[in-house]
Formats: sequence, C-alpha cells, structure tokens
Amino acid sequence: MRFCSLGSGSHGNALLVQASLGPDTEPVSFLVDCGLGLKEVEERMQSRGMSPDQLSFIVVTHEHGDHIGGVSRLAKAYGLPVLATHGTLAAANGFDEGIRLIELQPSQAIQILGLTLEPIPVPHDAREPVCLRIEDSLHRLAVVTDLGHVTPHLIASLQGLDALFLEFNYDQAMLDDGPYPPSLKSRVGGDYGHLSNEASADLLRQVLGGQMQVVIAAHLSQKNNHPDCVMRAVADIHWGATRFECATQDSGVDWVLLK
Repeated sequence: MRFCSLGSGSHGNALLVQASLGPDTEPVSFLVDCGLGLKEVEERMQSRGMSPDQLSFIVVTHEHGDHIGGVSRLAKAYGLPVLATHGTLAAANGFDEGIRLIELQPSQAIQILGLTLEPIPVPHDAREPVCLRIEDSLHRLAVVTDLGHVTPHLIASLQGLDALFLEFNYDQAMLDDGPYPPSLKSRVGGDYGHLSNEASADLLRQVLGGQMQVVIAAHLSQKNNHPDCVMRAVADIHWGATRFECATQDSGVDWVLLK
C-alpha cells in the first residue's frame, strides 16, 4: 500500500490511496474525501504520476465543504462511485444525478474490490461523520480527521496499524489568542469540533505500536497551528522506527510507501 495527500487543511482535503491486492494483480486506487476543485485534483494527481481515470471510487467521511466540495464534479467526470454514510449522503444534497452512491454503515466493515473498509463513527458537528480504517492484503492504514474528542471505540479500532493519517488541528494557545470570534473558537475547541495537538499526541500514545511505520499529522489549521507546535506536542513520544511528518494545505504530503 502507498498513499499521499493532495492537500490537507481547512481549504480542501483529498487523500489518494493505492492499495495492493497481491503480487499478480493491479492495485486499487481511490480517494478519501475530495474538497479540491476538479482541475486542482487533476493537476495534483498528475504531479504524483497518476490521473483520476485510474481511480475506482471516492470515500467521503462527512459533508463539510472542505471534504466534499469537489466530489460531484470528479465523480461525474470520471464515472466514480461515491461511498458515504446515510447521514452524509442525506446532508450532502448536492450529488449530481447519475452518480452511483454506496451507503456505508458506521462500525460495519465492507469488502470492495478486494479491500476492507471500516467506517468508524467519530464525534464531529456533521450528520453522520466517520473516519476510515483501510486494509489491503498486507497493510492497515487509518484516516482520522475532523473529530472533537477521542472515544474508547476509536482507540480500540486503531490498534495494529501500519500507518496513521491523523488530525492535529490546533494549538490551544494559538486558538485562544488567535483571530477567530469566540463562537468559532468554541466550535473548533469543543467536543464536536477538532482535535488539538495535545489530544492527538495523547491518542498516539495509546495506539503507537511496534509495527507503525509512519504517522502523518493532518488537517493543521493555517491560523491556529504550526508544524513547530505539532513537533513540540509529540516531543516526548518514543518513535522508534516510526516516521513522523506534517501534511500541508498547498502540497499535502508526497507518496508514502509501506513496506
């Protein structure tokens, strides 16, 4: 399995995953979320050596625009099915006719094209949001963004991973002192908003196992966070052989190949 971020942040998210089904089969490529415009997705995929016509489907975690804004145009242009929960599909209200929709049930893994996808419910101010655990023939990756607090069910679902794409949305001091109005600060920092650097670091301490190859810090707020703040929050974590880096809004993160 390999994956890369085409962009991660409050202005648009898209994670490109290419999963292996075995040595003699073609890999399956798909997106988790698409909050980027069609041309931008095409250009960013091309910069990674791929094209949207190599995609098999799009998984949508929830209906907020920075995750779903580009889904309809991309799905329609390239004939891609869209997978999402019933609540997300109902709240989206903007999918063009003719797009094939596949409903996900939270906490129920599904098999698709030889892969196992498990949508894990998370607390966020959306209709039926989930994060996603992905398994191919060799590896396990979880995509965990847009949640206000960590639940025991989430921790249990994130054991035994090879890679984790994890939200580090805000630094508490930057949020407190930053430009957001009080109502937005309350939303971001609330139980149904986003994860702080400290909360994400605490989650990592509970799921970081010996087989974890890489952790990517994702969805950093451009106004309320900085990679230096993220690095301070995880400074006491014993990484061993695990690689850690931050994805950005403009360039995401380049291909990560799991061994």
